[in-house]
Amino acid sequence: MKRTLTLLLAAALMFSATVLSSCDDADDIIDPDDDVLENLVGDTDDDVYVTIAKGGIVLAYEDVDLRDADNDGTLTVSDALYLAHEEKYNGGASAGFASEMSDYGLSLTKLWGDESGSFGYTVNNVSCMSLADPVKAGDHIVAYVYTDTATWSDIYCYFDKAELDINENAQFTLALTMNTYDAEWNTVQIPVEGARITINGNTTDYVTDANGKVTLSLTDDAIISAVSDTMTLVPPICSVDVD
Repeated sequence: MKRTLTLLLAAALMFSATVLSSCDDADDIIDPDDDVLENLVGDTDDDVYVTIAKGGIVLAYEDVDLRDADNDGTLTVSDALYLAHEEKYNGGASAGFASEMSDYGLSLTKLWGDESGSFGYTVNNVSCMSLADPVKAGDHIVAYVYTDTATWSDIYCYFDKAELDINENAQFTLALTMNTYDAEWNTVQIPVEGARITINGNTTDYVTDANGKVTLSLTDDAIISAVSDTMTLVPPICSVDVD
């Protein structure tokens, strides 16, 4: 009997030693941050992109890690804007952003410190019904303060590409489109002709043609936008990374 117990103990010790030896190499242990684990649970990248305009662009295609900031069980425009202010506005969201329930749903009452109440916001260039509109990973949220509060002539417009990676001096073409409305208030997309392109806030000689298109090249990273002599444009944006 003692011999049997001795053999069993010896076998157990040998097994334990084998397991510990196999774990000596840290590479053999799955780390919670390991790519293998990420592949098992799927892509957890919930980033959205936020642009805010207040006269000019104050936040340009900012990468925001989306989460349920207000704990209402959904991911919304409100969450994206709140988090963008929390990260980038001086004083955080409590200083620069506010909302309240109204007859139209959850409404924006403060944007980038502005409390005029004259705001617009879109998701992927489509106007929102309220701040409670849902958003998902990869969406581009644009919020802006109206500059013309008399006739509300500000026109929302956008490039066909919000982000580009290009080689230095390589030519690329952007198309500028504006959202307007027909007699029944249906959204209509129209090319923006004659808009002058700005690069990092500086006006250039590049001008959009009758189809809203313009071809240009860059040597450095830039934020591209546009202005017009005949229209009040909500600043469009294309964030360009140059290799």
